[in-house]
Amino acid sequence: MALSELSERQRSIYRFIKQFYREHGYPPTIREIGNALNISSTSVVNYNLNRLEEAGLIERHREVSRGLRIVDERQDGAGAVIAVPLLGTIAAGEPIPVLDESSSPYSHDVIQLTRDICKETEGIYALRVKGNSMIDALVNDGDIVIVRHQETARNGEMVAVWLKDREETTLKRIFIEGDRVRLQPANPTMKPIYVAPEDVQIQGKVIAVVRSLN
Repeated sequence: MALSELSERQRSIYRFIKQFYREHGYPPTIREIGNALNISSTSVVNYNLNRLEEAGLIERHREVSRGLRIVDERQDGAGAVIAVPLLGTIAAGEPIPVLDESSSPYSHDVIQLTRDICKETEGIYALRVKGNSMIDALVNDGDIVIVRHQETARNGEMVAVWLKDREETTLKRIFIEGDRVRLQPANPTMKPIYVAPEDVQIQGKVIAVVRSLN
């Protein structure tokens, strides 16, 4: 269905979603749409979003607070957009607790990426990096790492790992060395972390990095 066939309110919502994403880099919530367009009822906003979805102009992930995306006409190309749940913060330095609310992506925000950045969708999530232990791997404080959930990794791969004895998560390169695991920072000023294999749980492998412009 063409945009011109929709109601003025639906066109306004569609334009607002596009404008909001250009300004913020992520889609608005239902409440933000209502506030911007003076629609007091979230059910009215939801109704019109359903009409936009039926028209093939947007896609919705209803369990996610910002689970909207504009359907790109180039869906099969590099410009297609996918929504990736942003689960929290991970330390690239000394380990810090993360994912302490819930490991479910549905209680968190999302970021939207084009398929030239992330070609996969299954088991993919994002974490914001805190610290500078991976700077020689071009992962800086404030960057976002895109992680594919998996419980195994090869030596030298960059992974998010849960340290069971510390109840903390960290971002490092992993090396299995007999009866110990070495978690190696990519920063010559920092020392590796050595732990027993039974105290390490791999949560995922880093497959992409989104740079912070700050």
